[in-house]
Amino acid sequence: MKARIILSAIAILCFGFVAQAQDIKIGYTNVEYIMSLMPEMEQIDADIQDYSNQLGQQIQTKTQSFQQQVQTYQQAAQTMTEEARATKQQELQNMEQEIQKFQQDAQSSYQRKLQELLEPVQTKVYNAINSVAAENNYTHVFSESAGQAPVLLYTKDNDPFTDLVLSKLGLEAPAGGQPDPSMPSATPPGQ
Repeated sequence: MKARIILSAIAILCFGFVAQAQDIKIGYTNVEYIMSLMPEMEQIDADIQDYSNQLGQQIQTKTQSFQQQVQTYQQAAQTMTEEARATKQQELQNMEQEIQKFQQDAQSSYQRKLQELLEPVQTKVYNAINSVAAENNYTHVFSESAGQAPVLLYTKDNDPFTDLVLSKLGLEAPAGGQPDPSMPSATPPGQ
């Protein structure tokens, strides 16, 4: 008798979990892939490349000036007094440190500019994802990242979520499926 009660309780619990599981709809998408297909990305790529080139040119100008001053110092070092040499060496060290600081600042500036340019597109994509999830009764949507395995509890092989988001944005996937995402390919300045 006790065994029947326990088995009945287990069956009721299992039935409850199955009923709850039927209400879960999980989707996954690749945000980077969707963003790579957004028409705005071409302009963002061009803008960030221009910005990177400007920063790189400034670094190059500062480096060339430094190298010229080092060369001038090396040519005149033997005719300088010990005090003048020490002063010039200190100036060159300070100049080198300023260039290194400028390179670090340029990296930070590049990252801020890239984030500033990407933010409106990211917002548009995330809003579309939220809208598609709500319209299609998804309870969970996971993001798949390049180079990292997505964390999924369950998904169908033919999950159309990414295609639904692309459709919501008025975009079409190219033939052949999802290529590697091509976010702005400009390299940060100084590299």
